[in-house]
Amino acid sequence: LWAVSRAPLAKLQGFKRRMGWTFPWASSLGGDFNFDFTVSVTEQQQRDGSVDYNYQHAAASRLKGGQQSKTRARAIPDGAVKGADMTGTDVPTYARERPGMSAFAREDGVVYHTYSAFARGLDGLWGMYQWLDRAPRGRNETGYWLRHRDKYGDTIEK
Repeated sequence: LWAVSRAPLAKLQGFKRRMGWTFPWASSLGGDFNFDFTVSVTEQQQRDGSVDYNYQHAAASRLKGGQQSKTRARAIPDGAVKGADMTGTDVPTYARERPGMSAFAREDGVVYHTYSAFARGLDGLWGMYQWLDRAPRGRNETGYWLRHRDKYGDTIEK
């Protein structure tokens, strides 16, 4: 298992240390990897609305920062604002990155792309959702509840 993010490697490694993670993490900054797998879009694509994600064409309004997708389950009106703040960036930049997972196999020196999942297709990979969605009250949260493990305090934001 490897993780790939479009950020400077030093920043990724610092965050990895802070979280206590041990998996390999590569930077795709300055390369085409994230764009090739449609999880990153350029500023021009964002302006034009000419974006493909999750095997469909995305409307410009879904990418212009501050706006949430109407198709997202449990859409959170200020989710992009809070997500951008958590990652230390602005909303338009945050909106140019999307979640995705791809699998590859190497055989006889050739690398094959064998699988990709995006958006709701990732839910099965996020183990905590499988447990929380089966609990009597589900996720039992309102607003933007996701935080890094070292950001939980004595109180939960309402």
